[in-house]
Amino acid sequence: MADIINLLPDNIANQIAAGEVIQRPASAVKELLENAVDAGATEIQLFIKDAGKELVQVIDNGSGMSETDARMCFERHATSKIQSIDDLFHIRTMGFRGEALASIAAVSQVELKSRMHTEEVGTFIEIDNSFVKRQEPCQTAVGTSIAMKNLFFNVPARRNFLKSNAAEMRHIVDEFIRVALAFPHLQFSLNSNGQQMFHLEKGSLKQRIVNILGQHYNSKLVTVKESTDYMNINGFVGKPETAKKTRGDQFFFVNNRFIKSGYLHHAVMNAFSEMIPTENYPLYVLFIDLDPAHVDINVHPTKQEIKFDDEKILYAFVQSAIKHALAQFSVTPALDFDLDPGIQQLDAVTQPFTEQKKAQSASTSIYKTFTHANQAHIIDQSSNLRHWKDLYEGPPPEKTPFVHTETASVIDERWQEAATELKVPVQVHQQFILSQIKSGFILIDQRAAHERILYERYLRALAEKPVATQQSLFPQTLELLPADAMIITEMLPDLQALGYDLEPFGQHTFVVRGTPADIQTGNEQASIEGLLEQFKHFSNELKLSRREQLVRSMARNNAIPAGKFLDTREMQNIIDELFACSAPNVSPGGRFTFISFKLNDLERMFERGA
Repeated sequence: MADIINLLPDNIANQIAAGEVIQRPASAVKELLENAVDAGATEIQLFIKDAGKELVQVIDNGSGMSETDARMCFERHATSKIQSIDDLFHIRTMGFRGEALASIAAVSQVELKSRMHTEEVGTFIEIDNSFVKRQEPCQTAVGTSIAMKNLFFNVPARRNFLKSNAAEMRHIVDEFIRVALAFPHLQFSLNSNGQQMFHLEKGSLKQRIVNILGQHYNSKLVTVKESTDYMNINGFVGKPETAKKTRGDQFFFVNNRFIKSGYLHHAVMNAFSEMIPTENYPLYVLFIDLDPAHVDINVHPTKQEIKFDDEKILYAFVQSAIKHALAQFSVTPALDFDLDPGIQQLDAVTQPFTEQKKAQSASTSIYKTFTHANQAHIIDQSSNLRHWKDLYEGPPPEKTPFVHTETASVIDERWQEAATELKVPVQVHQQFILSQIKSGFILIDQRAAHERILYERYLRALAEKPVATQQSLFPQTLELLPADAMIITEMLPDLQALGYDLEPFGQHTFVVRGTPADIQTGNEQASIEGLLEQFKHFSNELKLSRREQLVRSMARNNAIPAGKFLDTREMQNIIDELFACSAPNVSPGGRFTFISFKLNDLERMFERGA
């Protein structure tokens, strides 16, 4: 049998390896920015065209590279960061694997210019599909400029899987923000299609947070700073009132490297557990510094998923540090009681307590019982308090006779017949609706059913007649994260058809003049934040179009929640509208909206046939 195993050519092997490292333009942005930081740059510029599909360019004033290093840096596993396996346990730099530039060169056309400060001329290299097409001396500033052009030009299937420009740009901005937050002492700028999106001067961490996330955070940040022999933590958390229904203001850095950790996020949420609603997310920018020997960052090529040798210590430390910080700044749980306006009208409030009223109160048996020394536990047998069971259980229900001469048994029978005939729906645990049908009964999930109703209503609005808009008495200004502002901008025409009256108002800011008519007035900001959170949830599903994501997000965000009391009319409306839907049996996400119970099945369960 002939030999069938062959070594892959380098350019094909590089393309396969690049799939793990360079998944989209934002992946290249992350790698190039981190390389600039590792090169000791103090000024870093990022230029983007066509959401990175046409161009991603990073220019820095770092150390630059020699002619040999400029060529070698594009070889696979070529790195200056490690020499032996032991170096993996002492990594302090951002990059170390030696894969990024080789991967970028495998799926794009690359131009590099670099000069060391000790040299008068620099080096220019042009690479196409991993092959060096040109290398020659050139005049260039100290530092490095690297441009990645026409991403995935040689892998068209990968390029087709990229999302819209707005979606890819959101990922680029996210990566830019993470690196910029990690190094506030460096200057960063971001230009997209010739327009400057960010210009961040060197400064403190607090200044960097405010410049990126918004000036409204300036007076609402609480300092977190704790040190131990094992680890240190510093950074900021937002005061409870800054918590939002959308994620995006949460950043964890370990040894200045951005990480994703649901476990440590849970520790932060626990620290805020008594201060914010469970569905809200607090702002935090936290830096954990510990010996690299206690961390394994070589779990994934993106280096955002890492492992700790003792997660429980970190969990307890993070939670304790945040609670301590909030306590130091007098940010503690507050009791907030809503006063019933009717209380203000009671005689006890509106009328003076005269001497005559005092005498009348003092003559009552309750007053005498509770003012006798050491006898607060004694209940006067003549007092109505001996009938406490009546207060707890309630009086027997009054029966309204149909005919006054009929007996109580006949009245009960007629009453039951009338109730059955009406088939009044019943709410169960404020989550489900029970309704009788001819063959038995159905149990409806009120939230899933309402999701289906709203979903079909919004689809009709986009296809036919727009949803009515309820104008706000006082327009609200909504300041968003840059990535969230891009989502809203991309969806603006569809949002307007769905009843939102929004318009841009400066950088990352919108004016909300109206919302769909079924959203409660005064709840505009929470509604949009909830919509954004749901949209991010659905955006992970590649098979869904942007419009489908938006409609599902709206339906889920505005559906009545479990635990909400519904009166008979509201329950009947849900039943009627659900069964008028084209697909009443499932929610947009595929969950059952109702389950039916047949009389035959019930009889078998109760062994009625035996």
